[in-house]
Amino acid sequence: MESTRIDRWLWAVRLTKTRPDAAAACRGGHVRINDKPAKPSTIVVPGDQVRARVGDRTRIVEVVRVIQKRVGAADAATCFIDRTPPPPKDIPVVAQRERGAGRPTKRERRVLDRFRSQG
Repeated sequence: MESTRIDRWLWAVRLTKTRPDAAAACRGGHVRINDKPAKPSTIVVPGDQVRARVGDRTRIVEVVRVIQKRVGAADAATCFIDRTPPPPKDIPVVAQRERGAGRPTKRERRVLDRFRSQG
């Protein structure tokens, strides 16, 4: 097997949970093959670089082997080389609030103003 559709390959190597999720990611512009936007029917071949935003992470993988059927996790891991950079470490959390918790308190506003004036 030399090539397959990108939505089928993303699902088969377990980068997305379902094939419709993979197709929706392609239609939404979250998948790129060799830095070009990919439709769900775009063909992927060994050697291609696939950049897919899955959840809140952007995964960068190189296609090693093309498969069409979903296989076990150990077999799926051999189908690509993960070139995703590690996440940044030690991101400072400044005045984090729950979404929809209302206006910041006076103390929280002071902290935010102090932080904004430093940078």
